[in-house]
Amino acid sequence: MMLTQLKPNELAKIVAIEGGHGLRQKLALRGIVEGAFVRLISSHGPITIEVDRNVVCIGRGMARRIRVVRV
Repeated sequence: MMLTQLKPNELAKIVAIEGGHGLRQKLALRGIVEGAFVRLISSHGPITIEVDRNVVCIGRGMARRIRVVRV
């Protein structure tokens, strides 16, 4: 499933990032890498997630390229 399909407060593990080098680098600088655990905070407007105790907002286009599995 994709990150945008999570419900608020659900915990998930990132299993794949479907994008090029530029997208992967932008996400990695924010701590969003394969194997990281994320919790969806809000999906209204930009996607707001918590990763490694940091709150990060990303656009829906980026979020649609992040494949996750619920934990």
